[in-house]
Amino acid sequence: MKVLKLNTILNEDDVRKLKVGDVIFFTGIIFTMRDMAHLRALEIIKNGGKLPFDLKNRIIYHCGPLIKNNKVISAGPTTSMRMEIFEKDLIMITGLRGIIGKGGMGENTKKALKEHGAVYMEFPGGAGALAAKSILGIKEVYWKDLGEPEAVWVLEVKDFGPCFVTMDSQGNTLGYF
Repeated sequence: MKVLKLNTILNEDDVRKLKVGDVIFFTGIIFTMRDMAHLRALEIIKNGGKLPFDLKNRIIYHCGPLIKNNKVISAGPTTSMRMEIFEKDLIMITGLRGIIGKGGMGENTKKALKEHGAVYMEFPGGAGALAAKSILGIKEVYWKDLGEPEAVWVLEVKDFGPCFVTMDSQGNTLGYF
């Protein structure tokens, strides 16, 4: 197990060095995405459109942050398995390198992580206030019409973590399935 401080723009070589059990603290930009944002993103792409944000080499966070006065006051992870039906395609099509959530993901995501050089990490459930302390600010918000929890929030973070690697790009997991 290694403890690492990384930027949120990840290249494939660096991701492939990450192993189950590594603990990461991120600085940079992360994108929140839940069910409806995944669905909309894939519909846009599959219909020949372009997303208003670029996920290539980026990290998404399965989270619906609590916002008050344009400030994140809580940002705990949501259950990732709900996104299992979307994640493989999102990784494959966008070049996404990292996913943060809770509770693990399934076989399709595991295959996509290995094939495309990405990693799944977990942030401690119930620690939304801790997560909010690492969020410096909101850079953008997309698709607010989906509702605040389902919108894509572009968050600037500093030392965001601990994020525990629980599915690596070598096919190793903590044994969710």
